[in-house]
Amino acid sequence: MFTGIVQGTATIEEIADQGELRTLQLLFPEGFAEELAIGASVAVDGVCLTVTEILSPVRARFDVILQSLRVTTLGGIPTRGEVNIERAAKEGAEIGGHPLSGHIDFAARIASITATDANKLIRIAIPEAFRRYIFPKGYIAINGCSLTVSEVNRAEGWIEVWLIPETRRMTTLDAKKEGDLLNVEIERGTQVMVDTVREAVDESLGQLKPMLEALLANQNLAIEDLIRLPGLPAIGAAKRSE
Repeated sequence: MFTGIVQGTATIEEIADQGELRTLQLLFPEGFAEELAIGASVAVDGVCLTVTEILSPVRARFDVILQSLRVTTLGGIPTRGEVNIERAAKEGAEIGGHPLSGHIDFAARIASITATDANKLIRIAIPEAFRRYIFPKGYIAINGCSLTVSEVNRAEGWIEVWLIPETRRMTTLDAKKEGDLLNVEIERGTQVMVDTVREAVDESLGQLKPMLEALLANQNLAIEDLIRLPGLPAIGAAKRSE
């Protein structure tokens, strides 16, 4: 498990392809890999990877399978590219962001970027199948960074997140440009809640469900918008976002 609080950035020194397997050699900042062992988990741009070889106190190798290359941005990052990194959380560690599995749901493209003096607003295009799981003020992980969703527009298919100065300093997100792809992991608790509510609606309303959906649509709402209960991640806020 990871917390979504990025601990630094690493450089991809080498990339080696062997059939359906890609090996990445990463150069870490001093101190990051202390006591790192073969078999340990590291989130690389939000993707949970396993250490397969330790070369030095600041270098290690990871194998990436074809499925991860297809779903994430790791298939397109070049040699010398920079990635966000986080060690797996230890038992009892403080969760500064929100719990992450390191299993990316999809890669999303940056639709636009608006910069202010200190902060930066990023609008991200979201595939239709995942829009139901994202709410304003809810959590989302972008390239392994826990952020709070500022705005959601399901009809147009985008969300917005703010990058505060600390996020811009500690991660690679500040260097991203319009059109770049980002790894996205949705918040699992919200996904379970949404799916459970939808199943309950299906079972309880039956043929009346289309009528409820039509009534909600007249108010520019969907069934997912009924899920605004205490305890949802939507009432929280990640440390690295505003």
